[in-house]
This record gives sequence, C-alpha cells and structure tokens, in this order.
Amino acid sequence: VMDHNIFRVPVLSFIFRTARAIPIAPAHEDAALLERAWDRIDAELADGEVVGIFPEGKLTTNGEMNEFRKGVEKILARRPVAVVPMALRGLWGSFFSRKGGKAMQRLPRRFWSRIEVVAGPPVPPAEASAALLQERVAELRGDDRP
Repeated sequence: VMDHNIFRVPVLSFIFRTARAIPIAPAHEDAALLERAWDRIDAELADGEVVGIFPEGKLTTNGEMNEFRKGVEKILARRPVAVVPMALRGLWGSFFSRKGGKAMQRLPRRFWSRIEVVAGPPVPPAEASAALLQERVAELRGDDRP
C-alpha cells in the first residue's frame, strides 16, 4: 500500500502496478480512492495474499519513527489476520529518506546504502493495535523508545 502521489510517478508507476501496489490517499484528497484502497486490501487478504503497509502514513522528516496511525486497526476490523511487524534499518540518509531534502528527488549522497528489513513474530489479530505494533517495530529497529 503506498501513497497515490508516489504511485503515479512516471516510469515508476509501471513498476508499482506490476508489483500490484495499492495506491491510497487521505479522505480529504480523494475519498473514493481511499475507499477503493480499503476494499482492495480486504480482497487481497481474503485471497491469502500478503499486504504491506507503512503505518506512519508518511516518510519521517528526522529519521525517528512517527506515530503509527490507525489504518491497521481499520484493516483488522474488516479482516482479522495475523500481523507481522517489520522494521527498516539504515534507511535514514539513503536516497529514499528526507535527509538533506525531498526523498528520491536528489542525487544520492553515497552510491550504496545498506538497508535491512527485519521481521518479528506474528501478532494475533485480537492483540494487534497501532500502539503495540509501534512498540514492536521500535524494538526491531533497536530504538530505546517508540
């Protein structure tokens, strides 16, 4: 699931569509697209597919985690499934971060960034909440605090 503006970036849009990414928008920008996104997320989960979300809803501006939003809870209310918390390590300072300006819109500071994806154990749907998942992701990142 990704921001509709990033989804529409020329050339990259083809890659995102091919990867079956789901564009999403805030209700104040495009309420119909938001509803289609919720429906598609539910349909993918019903079909046994894995759906990845970024619960902060936006890229961080300082390298710290933003507060997790309630989208995961909305998804789970429709389709109770286990949630696998995952963290990205090493993203800050890479081409994909906002360090030094807009993400993906400037030349990289370094040619290669080591970015890791770390997964934790699944959280049962009855236990999953934005707050709990934020704690789990902070632990996976190695943060002292969420």
